[in-house]
Amino acid sequence: MSKIEELIQQYCPDGVEYVKLEEIGIFYGGLSGKSKKDFVDGNAKFISYKNIFNNIALDIDTQERVKISPQEKQNTIEYADVLFTGSSETPDECGMSSVLTQHTQEKLYLNSFCFGFRLHNKKLFLPDFLKHLFRSSELRAQIKKTANGTTRFNVSKAKFALISIPIPPLEVQEEIVRILDKFSLLTAELEAELELRRKQYDFYRNQLLSFDSDSDTVQWKKLGEVAELIRGGNFQKKDFTEVGIPCIHYGQIYTHFGIHTTQTIKCVSKEIAVKSRIAKQNDIVMAITSENVEDVGKCVAWLGNEDIAVSGHTVIIRHNQNAKYLSYFFHTEHFAMQKKKMAHGTKVIEISPDALNKTIIPIPPLSEQQRIVDILDRFDALVNDLSAGLPAEIEARRKQYEYYRDTLLTFKRKAE
Repeated sequence: MSKIEELIQQYCPDGVEYVKLEEIGIFYGGLSGKSKKDFVDGNAKFISYKNIFNNIALDIDTQERVKISPQEKQNTIEYADVLFTGSSETPDECGMSSVLTQHTQEKLYLNSFCFGFRLHNKKLFLPDFLKHLFRSSELRAQIKKTANGTTRFNVSKAKFALISIPIPPLEVQEEIVRILDKFSLLTAELEAELELRRKQYDFYRNQLLSFDSDSDTVQWKKLGEVAELIRGGNFQKKDFTEVGIPCIHYGQIYTHFGIHTTQTIKCVSKEIAVKSRIAKQNDIVMAITSENVEDVGKCVAWLGNEDIAVSGHTVIIRHNQNAKYLSYFFHTEHFAMQKKKMAHGTKVIEISPDALNKTIIPIPPLSEQQRIVDILDRFDALVNDLSAGLPAEIEARRKQYEYYRDTLLTFKRKAE
């Protein structure tokens, strides 16, 4: 018998009590009454939507700031609070959670698109237990059902309050945290090593794609001189199908694709595809809207054998150069410096196709482009190939963590 089984047998042999969130805590909202200027040179830390979405435990070392005056009445985040994202483009991504697991004297404020949950009795749970619990498959299934909408899904607070969670004894919680944190730590160590390799890769990519301005072998041209830019279509995530016409949605460029791909992960119906825009082999699909300037302008070269449908918030770059070469360039610091000058917006950052046409691109001979691509492909495989090396090992550890998390957080329900 494992230690966790012994603890369950000792402390809760008849099962675990389940309670609704509304019975054990209260909900509160994020910042209110703020304008875009309040997020410039702020004097207080605030927790962003992305911080919650990406971390099961809050990253309190964030550098994001908001202006808060002494007389303002705004909700602040407390130790053991559980924070949730309020909306997303799909129900699956609504209500993503993060927990403040550290004590801090510094006031933390919450993004207006998010909400918090605070326990009446903080001794009921270990905060580190909650960070795993609310990301478990069983809880995520309940959270998904609270989302309503069509093109954008929003969490219903009334439904959220009815979510049922287990309250195992603290001794059981502690052992579960010990096991799951061990898996998380191993994954974090592998991710840190991978991050170092990616920084190496970024350095060499920037070096290989740096050219002397007076080089005889390189021509400096505007993108509009070597390519045609075509705006993407208008389908949305709700239009996805498992079979049909392959497609790329702009959000997938941020979350799934790398420099190039020969396969899409979703399709749309023929009826949707004919109303959309089509990318052909060797075209580059670039996302031109994002929540931040770092992500806007990310792209993927489409190298598949068939035409694909492309969503809105993108441009299709049709060109006569090496597709991988251009895609690698669009991921360099050289392009990043140019796009920062082109990007505009506050909550949503955008780059217009007209501005992109003026981007200056180094164009060496096609043979040199291929030589650079061959070198960078090897680096790219080392840090991004999910079928081998560190990325594959990290993916295996994540699946292992998810299996044990869902197993350990499934409890026999105590009879009422």
